[in-house]
Amino acid sequence: MTNQRPDISNAEFDVLDVIWDDYPVTSNDVIARLNQRKEWHEKTVKTLLGRLVKKEVLGFEKQQRQYLYSPLIAREEYTKKETSSFVSRLFKGKIAPMVAGFANQNTLSKQDVEELKALIQQWEKDND
Repeated sequence: MTNQRPDISNAEFDVLDVIWDDYPVTSNDVIARLNQRKEWHEKTVKTLLGRLVKKEVLGFEKQQRQYLYSPLIAREEYTKKETSSFVSRLFKGKIAPMVAGFANQNTLSKQDVEELKALIQQWEKDND
């Protein structure tokens, strides 16, 4: 996987998300998992799997008459890159305005605040 972040659509992310849960996986398994959330057409899922392989986000291994798909990028790695890109684009790399936006909208739960406090305390401990 290159250092460049692949451009993944929301639908491609949905496919990748169910593969991250447990792999290697067949296209039929992916379809079954996706259909637990909402109805997906087989051809659509197979097209998305092909795109993710082309983008080097998924790898595959042929086993008898079917393909077994596995992610080539970890969920944590992708999430980290996406978060960094999001903060960079919308908040000029500053996290405080983003958190303030959530706080001002009253969308932060008490648990969210506790987790943020713990993160800040850990950062202070690590960077003292």
